[in-house]
Amino acid sequence: MSHRLSFIVILVGIAALGLFLISRPGAVSQPEDPSAYAGGPAQVTTLKLEPERVVLTDTFPGRVAAYRRIEIRPQVTGIIKKRLAEGGTQVEAGQVLFEIDPAPLEADFETAKAGVMRAEGALAHARQEIARAKALMAENVTSRKNYEQAQNDLTTAEANLAEAQAVAHRKMLDLDFATIRSPIKGYVGRTLSDEGALASSQTELAVVQELDRVYVDLRLPATKLDGVQSAAEQGLGPVEILDADGKPHPRPGRLVLSDVTVDPGTGNAMVRVAAENPGLGLLPGMYVRARLPRGVLPDALLVPEEAVVRAGAGEAQIAVVTVDGRAERRDVALGEAIGGRLVVTSGLKAGETIIIRGQDRVQDGARVSPVIAARDAAPAARKQ
Repeated sequence: MSHRLSFIVILVGIAALGLFLISRPGAVSQPEDPSAYAGGPAQVTTLKLEPERVVLTDTFPGRVAAYRRIEIRPQVTGIIKKRLAEGGTQVEAGQVLFEIDPAPLEADFETAKAGVMRAEGALAHARQEIARAKALMAENVTSRKNYEQAQNDLTTAEANLAEAQAVAHRKMLDLDFATIRSPIKGYVGRTLSDEGALASSQTELAVVQELDRVYVDLRLPATKLDGVQSAAEQGLGPVEILDADGKPHPRPGRLVLSDVTVDPGTGNAMVRVAAENPGLGLLPGMYVRARLPRGVLPDALLVPEEAVVRAGAGEAQIAVVTVDGRAERRDVALGEAIGGRLVVTSGLKAGETIIIRGQDRVQDGARVSPVIAARDAAPAARKQ
């Protein structure tokens, strides 16, 4: 019995001690800051939002075309005697590419010159006849009809001489056309004819292309055409050309032509960009992409992509550091993606400080220890 009484006394004593401890002021305190559970404010990387002028761009696929492409065709028919151009080499304007055997053309030219001499002789004789007819008419020895016939013979002789001279000039041109020259400075493609081949006006001997400058032909939706044209007129920036690997071409391009028709099947329109081509980095037929300006945001707020978190329903949120040093999650609306950053269209204001790293470690309302990020730490957007 004494043991049971002692046990009851001990239990009553423990209960009284517990009630005493609970009733003491400040004996058990609830943390006011969620970060107190982690041993202090969480360290986060922050960035102060500043408005920027950003040029909006769109990227479109395209093909490279030569600035000028000339098909070399002979203007006379004959056997190719010499081929003086090698495929893939650069030629100057006026440089000889092919020579057609001139012997038949020289013979034709000599024949035409003989025709000129014959016509000159006939004209001299007609002039003598008209002079004689005039003298006889003055003495009333010949009839008016004979005098008029002499005048007609003179006119015919003059016409025959003019015709013979024209034929001779044409034959001289044909002889000159036997030497085929490049009309432009450029690069000779693969030659299609060699010595001994018969050349005619239907024969394509070679192709010369000007490649120091090239065109890039792009097709883009007609709905974007107005923005691209307006941006070019405002001078918002050059066109950046990217090769198939995404490497930028060393020289920017410029918009030189917009088609005035739209393909009814695709709804696309064609635009043409011109660019300098040092080192022949762009060759006709190559697939490239071009980044064209289409508008400008004068006071854009851009945030790094890593600063954006998604709520349960997928809404975009960004953590903001309040004036009292606490994290506050904001619902934001996002726009364009530019160079690794996103345009915020609503939900933030210029001058606010956002958390770009470490926001996943803090709760809404928790105190934070901000570390300011360097401005060049975030991906750069294209600005002017």
